[in-house]
Amino acid sequence: MVRTTPPRPFDITDVFPELREHRGTTTRLHPRTGTPTSADSSVGGPLLWPADEPWPMCSDGDGHFLDKLMKPAAVRRSREIYEAAEHRSSFTDEERAELASLEVPEPEELVHRPVPLIPVAQVYRRDVPGFIGPDDTDLFQVLWCPLGHADEDAPKIELFWRHTADITRPLQTAPEPPAVEEAYLPNACVVHPEHFVDYRYFEMLPRDLQARISAWEKETGGPDYSKWSAVPGWKVGGFPSFRMSGPISMTCETCDTEMSLLFAVGHGEWDEAGYWCPLEDPVDLSDPLTGIFIGRGFDWYILHCPVSPDHPFSPMMQ
Repeated sequence: MVRTTPPRPFDITDVFPELREHRGTTTRLHPRTGTPTSADSSVGGPLLWPADEPWPMCSDGDGHFLDKLMKPAAVRRSREIYEAAEHRSSFTDEERAELASLEVPEPEELVHRPVPLIPVAQVYRRDVPGFIGPDDTDLFQVLWCPLGHADEDAPKIELFWRHTADITRPLQTAPEPPAVEEAYLPNACVVHPEHFVDYRYFEMLPRDLQARISAWEKETGGPDYSKWSAVPGWKVGGFPSFRMSGPISMTCETCDTEMSLLFAVGHGEWDEAGYWCPLEDPVDLSDPLTGIFIGRGFDWYILHCPVSPDHPFSPMMQ
């Protein structure tokens, strides 16, 4: 099903033409619970992975920052129960008893074994206009450790770019970790890519332009630029929002070039006003839809160097 972002109130570049220099394009993924295959772009779905390539593992042991460990199957089942109960506005006695058994924490000793990373997303070039990656690749994959890390207070990420024609013998079943933190286990979601225009975060604009936009908003009562400029949610490319920390400029540790947004793990797709809610979705749809909850409800950005995909990427939480 197509997902369509409501149009902005009007074209802000008609009022401030110089904003054309501060806009870009992004692809909203619009993840929704489903049954993707390895041949699909997805969030939390199976990856197209070479059978002869070792699956990435995390061996940080005591470097993990733990909350509550649960078996992946227990997380999935508890989400099913909560979803069913939400439609009825109550739990059955059987559901309460099952939840009590499912939510018993797993022993923390499990983190001292190598922990298989879990699929977070994969995106095929065919689904993303302006695909960011090496020219000879057509698939981008994101995996992370399903446990928090003390030095980041968020998942540890690994990225992969692939040429799918080279994968002649794909892996049939990926290893699954014995325990995860629920907030880091995404629901299996199909995606509904939508190409959209993104604008640079307000405080990253030139100071004189900020002042003129603020004066115009005050004079006309026009819409707040900061609320509709940077697209929220899971997206590829575009601009990050700095709603938590204020503006941060990050440069590549290899060449000192300013880094740009590669991929965003969004806390939610729309705000309380529902402005960014797609036209096809009901206004009372629960959000976030992926089951991911980082920190106190942060976005998790992956920044890359526009000079070379071989330069290190940088994660950033906002």
